[in-house]
Amino acid sequence: MTEVNEVDIVFKKNKIIPDVLTKAPEQFLKVAYPGNLQVDKGNELTPTQVKNDPTVEWNVEDAVLYTLLMIDPDAPSRKNPTFREYQHWLVVNIPGSAIDKGDVLTAYVGSGPPKGTGLHRYIFLLYKQMGKLKFSEKHIPKNSGNDRGKFCTQTFVKKYKLGEAIAGDFFQAKWDEYLPTVHKQLSGN
Repeated sequence: MTEVNEVDIVFKKNKIIPDVLTKAPEQFLKVAYPGNLQVDKGNELTPTQVKNDPTVEWNVEDAVLYTLLMIDPDAPSRKNPTFREYQHWLVVNIPGSAIDKGDVLTAYVGSGPPKGTGLHRYIFLLYKQMGKLKFSEKHIPKNSGNDRGKFCTQTFVKKYKLGEAIAGDFFQAKWDEYLPTVHKQLSGN
């Protein structure tokens, strides 16, 4: 089985297609959290384990800029996703793989599923830009939950002509004891 087929199978099985995308990325992203915790095709990680920014690796093309995003299509719950899609991270104009040199539109916040809402999917997607782009979206700081909900990956992608995602992966998480800290942070405290 080729990797492209595997991404397609995994994304369809977990309903990322059609909930977020219409077509699977070409390959998996390599996403790792401190403690060598890997994001791997929907494995379960706790909010405590993903509270800090991950490292993300992909096959980089010379002189290319990228857009990386992380969303939760299951906010506030998978059965009632009225805030679909909730932005957890959005970085644009990334030169090569230097995420820290990109423009952060939405500062990273780890998973934050409300108590009793079951597993949420946290999806990372990577897009290749056709050049440096000027974005009109609000900059959302780490301590704000405002403007994170009701994001639409497909609308964003069309607006900036990003084409299809070239890489992606996801993990799943449910409530744990760290979440009151996340929710307090997002309230600006």
